[in-house]
Amino acid sequence: MSVVGIDFGNNSCVIAVARQGGIETIANDYSLRETPSFVGFSERQRIMGVNAKNQLLTNLKRTCFDFKHMLGRKFKDPIVQEIISKLPYDVTEGPNGKVQIHIDYLGTKTLFSPEEITAMLFTKLKLTAEEALKTQVKDVVISCPSYFTDCERRSLMDAANIAGLNVLKLMNDTAATALAYGIFKQDLPPPEEKARNVIFVDSGHVGLQVSACSFNKGKMVMKACTHQRGIGGQAFDAALVKYFAEDFLAKTKLDAMKKPRAILKLTMEVEKVKKQMSANTSLVPLNIECLMEERDLQHRVDRTQFEEMVQEELKKAEQVMQECLKASEWKQEDIYAVEIVGGSTRIPAIKAAIERIFGKIANTTLNADESVARGCALQCAILSPTFKVREFCVTDIQPFAIKLNWKDNEQDNGNMVIFPKFHQIPFSKLLTFYRNGNFTVDAEYDTGKDAGEVPLQDPYIGNFEIGEVYPMPDGSNQKVKVKVRINLNGIFGVNSANFVEKQEIEEEVPMEVEEAKEDSNKKENKEDISDSANNEKVNEKVNGEKVEDSEMKDAEKKEDGEDKEKKDTEPEKKEKSPPKMVKKKKTISKIIDLPITSQAVGSLPKTKLETSMGQESKFSQQDLQESDRLIAKNSVEEYIYDIRGKIHEELEEYLAEDNRQSFSNTLEDAENWLYEDGEDCEKQVYVDKLKELRLVGEATKKRKSEYEGRKAAIEALGHSLQMACKVVDAYKNKDELYTHLKAEDVEKVAKLIEEKKTWMDQSCATLERTDKVTNPTILVCQFYQEQSAFEKTSRPILNKPKPKIEPPKMEDKKETNENNTNQKEDKTETSTEKNGSMDVEGGAGDTPKSSNPPPVVDPKEMEVD
Repeated sequence: MSVVGIDFGNNSCVIAVARQGGIETIANDYSLRETPSFVGFSERQRIMGVNAKNQLLTNLKRTCFDFKHMLGRKFKDPIVQEIISKLPYDVTEGPNGKVQIHIDYLGTKTLFSPEEITAMLFTKLKLTAEEALKTQVKDVVISCPSYFTDCERRSLMDAANIAGLNVLKLMNDTAATALAYGIFKQDLPPPEEKARNVIFVDSGHVGLQVSACSFNKGKMVMKACTHQRGIGGQAFDAALVKYFAEDFLAKTKLDAMKKPRAILKLTMEVEKVKKQMSANTSLVPLNIECLMEERDLQHRVDRTQFEEMVQEELKKAEQVMQECLKASEWKQEDIYAVEIVGGSTRIPAIKAAIERIFGKIANTTLNADESVARGCALQCAILSPTFKVREFCVTDIQPFAIKLNWKDNEQDNGNMVIFPKFHQIPFSKLLTFYRNGNFTVDAEYDTGKDAGEVPLQDPYIGNFEIGEVYPMPDGSNQKVKVKVRINLNGIFGVNSANFVEKQEIEEEVPMEVEEAKEDSNKKENKEDISDSANNEKVNEKVNGEKVEDSEMKDAEKKEDGEDKEKKDTEPEKKEKSPPKMVKKKKTISKIIDLPITSQAVGSLPKTKLETSMGQESKFSQQDLQESDRLIAKNSVEEYIYDIRGKIHEELEEYLAEDNRQSFSNTLEDAENWLYEDGEDCEKQVYVDKLKELRLVGEATKKRKSEYEGRKAAIEALGHSLQMACKVVDAYKNKDELYTHLKAEDVEKVAKLIEEKKTWMDQSCATLERTDKVTNPTILVCQFYQEQSAFEKTSRPILNKPKPKIEPPKMEDKKETNENNTNQKEDKTETSTEKNGSMDVEGGAGDTPKSSNPPPVVDPKEMEVD
């Protein structure tokens, strides 16, 4: 199971994965940890991520970006209209007022929804994760802004489903950041003590989110969350773009704001200037060549000027921070720390505002760009059954109040706020309605004074119809219980509806009879008697008294007879007194589940969802085929450039003059074909063309490598033969080191040496007669093969170790010593006998004993043939 978290941003995305060593951020195919949220289209394939952003200026009409905040919204929504006004590609209104993106793809005008474009980006992120993990990625946790409404969340879920992802949870950016901060803290206070209060400020590309979270050991509780769209990197870049465009207009009388390409070029350079101003107080230059009509832009700006440009956005940011502090009901002294994440929090003015409002210096404990993705990966690991994670409870909140409206056939209307602002999620509530017919329940965001502003033109969430409701038998209303819930993803729904129906039924029950009681008493008495008899038998065994076999057999026969009598009498009793059955009325309760028909805003119809999933699968297959085709085409182009330069330089003397000129012409023709008729050929055509070119080119490279490696191969074989000759000569000269070798084995090696020498001399003579432009008949590998075959045969023979003789054991030494002493005694006796002297101690006739003992042969110095 994959444990992947995705930070889905408006400008870029980050992928994190939980592994045994911790949380790791995955790099894409460009070794970047951030993948741009761009989707482009060429004639035959889709281009996503870094490639799409790089070709933005040359492919304006077919490169999609800034589509995140069009998810789930209508075309006429003010936010959508604001986004469209800055886009270079075509966006129109589709059926039911939805957004449609026009793209020229595969030779036709194709319409895509924001959900389908988002699914394409998710497909790219999925492939990136799979390449890094070497496994299939299915289960993920995806982040979304805390201010995303129900319709936006539903659309984001649909986009992930189209891409083949199973979303375990849509996690708010604020909750993901808090989880990444708190789960690794070892010094959090225990649950019974006062919680640690931390403020998180997240300023990204589009919006600002400020959240208040309390931490205890093993849990976190989100207290409040405020937000404001339009306070982020995009708004700050826009202010700088406007400033430089006005300066360019004053100097050149050219309005860059009317040219999408000029705006995008200026936006890319302005982003770099903004980052430099965060670290420098001096003037920062901006130089753009050929911004518009071959006119250059050169200007300078400093931090003070920039803060004046974005004064309005900074005031709004302070207001959002104050609202969060007020909603949390904390004072400055209650706050433990303020943590900042998001690229725009690097701006010094934002840090200064944080210090003024919260009374704390902004901390940079978390990674500003990757903390959300890391929090999502941690949440995925917590939800995964394959990972063991430290227990940590995450309690998130709903930023908007949800109100329920209901009506039935009798025009009995009503409404009530079911989930107030900052209510805990996930959460379920059970509502009771008294109805005698079908009725509907409408959900919408509360837009009252205390509810706060909802970033939607229409606060409507969806319609839920409860069917198959009928009155009770007496005509009164049914008591219908409706379960409403906000799930893990922050999506509202009506989960179930039912009522309890009571019914009276008649069933036959056996009537109690006194005889039955008597029989039961008799049975109990019999059981007591049998138990006492068993106990007596056990006691007898315990006391050591034996029972004879005959007595045991008689007892068994008696028991069998009693059992037969019982069986015979029991059916007679049943026949004599059958049980009497009596009908009684019984009331039962039955739960009737009611069908619910839901029509939620933002969700794609089932048919449209299935169609989009099939289309995405088809596009992915086309992308793979086109990628293989381009790889084959690039291989041909690369080989042409590589070999063409070499045949006139390092390969020149290995290719005949006429062949070199002919091959050069062939390469030139192949290059011209590649950029003309061969521009859009299939993969196999390029494979065949490359094979044709390699016939000449690789043969030339082979001749060069053979010539350069030949000397080393010949020397290696010659060295092996020379070393073997030395051993053979030493054996013939009866060198003590080799006398243990067998004569027939040495003769075999000597014959083999002669054979290899003869082959080597003939091969060298043949190669000397072969010029460099001719393919050699004897290859370098053959010399190494001959060397290997020779050493395989000769080494076991010539390197045979000299046998070792084990030293004698202790018993053998004792025996030899005894034999030596016996030999001495025998010698002295024979000598005295010969001399005729008497064996008298100290006598003059004693024969003097020899001072030198007989020699003892050392087994180690014995030579064995």
